[in-house]
Amino acid sequence: MTKQEKKEVTIVGGGSSAHILIPFLSGAGFTVNILTRRPKEWSPKIDLQLHSINGETLEEFSGSLTKISDNPAEVIPQASFVILCMPVSKYRIALYGLAPHLAKDKEVFVGTIYGQAGFNWMVDEIKKKFDLSHITTFAIGLIPWICRIIEYGKVGVTYGCKEFNVVAVSPPDRFSELNNVFLKNICERWLKKGKFRQADNFLSLTLSVDNQIIHPSRCYGLFLKYHGKWANKEDIPYFYRDYDQKSADLLQELDADYSKIREAIKIKYPEQDFQYMLDYLGLERLSYQSENTDIRESFTTSLTLGAIKPPTIQLESGEWIIDKDHRFFTDDIHYGLCIAKWIADQLSLDVPTIDSIIDWAQQLRNEKIIAGNKLLLDSESLTTEFMSGIPPVYGLNSIDDILD
Repeated sequence: MTKQEKKEVTIVGGGSSAHILIPFLSGAGFTVNILTRRPKEWSPKIDLQLHSINGETLEEFSGSLTKISDNPAEVIPQASFVILCMPVSKYRIALYGLAPHLAKDKEVFVGTIYGQAGFNWMVDEIKKKFDLSHITTFAIGLIPWICRIIEYGKVGVTYGCKEFNVVAVSPPDRFSELNNVFLKNICERWLKKGKFRQADNFLSLTLSVDNQIIHPSRCYGLFLKYHGKWANKEDIPYFYRDYDQKSADLLQELDADYSKIREAIKIKYPEQDFQYMLDYLGLERLSYQSENTDIRESFTTSLTLGAIKPPTIQLESGEWIIDKDHRFFTDDIHYGLCIAKWIADQLSLDVPTIDSIIDWAQQLRNEKIIAGNKLLLDSESLTTEFMSGIPPVYGLNSIDDILD
């Protein structure tokens, strides 16, 4: 593969991460394209502002898009890097759409900026279905930066990046190439930190979670306290700034359930390296080199998270309710807690908080996911195409099957 081939990247989706990647990769000499459902809303020039925690602009970056399209045939075949920037529950749909257009005669790196739902299972699925033998898969455990969109398709903002990032790569010996050509150019080159460390397996990322336990536990906590309903928009508490002890306790209990799973996996496979399979605070300490010990305080004092409200919609009555179709459910339950629950069932582990939150979500969404403490593996709520990311939908039916 020539240097020129390595330098063409197509970003799929228009999430906040895309607004960071375009200026950084363009500035590093990449030809950058975007595949988006909203091509008319994208400017060929993308600006990025680096803000201090207090909102002061510290530095500005700009980048350019060579091709902007909603047609994968126009932006996928020539790409040597294809990066997904979208909600987790949309990954598989996107991969199926772009797979027929991936180059078959050269190595193509297919990756995601947020890899917490068995991303390797998803890519393996299209590799088999579309006979793709030259794909190198990678997933970054957590989004590398704190980032937001100022103006969609035009201006993004970042408050900086994590001290360290973790990435899984398959085949694993392609990490060095990926790091030198791509990863160093999305954090370290511009922000002087954010080095990438290689996880030995994708399962470590799937079970080291932040948003997938933060979002459902907080929404459940709000539901328990307010019944998920508010008379006026002004009555809706802030998601983080008003974070209460009940929500903090639920997050801690949910993480404890995950820790049961993590520890059981480590015991079952002592020969595997799971050094990056971390609990919530362990993951935060690695990522930010922080010394946080109080979950609630870490949210209530955050300046960058302070203005965020819960996902809500207004009823005809004028009342506001939690939005049950938000990605906090479709991503974090169906491609998050359900995966953890399936693994727990395989290991005969009791995970009561995971069970409670899944049960609450299924009632809210009128689904059938769990009965008592067992997943309903034959339910359409789990088996309908692309509805969930539990291993059996990929033909993976044992813990051995999900190890990479």
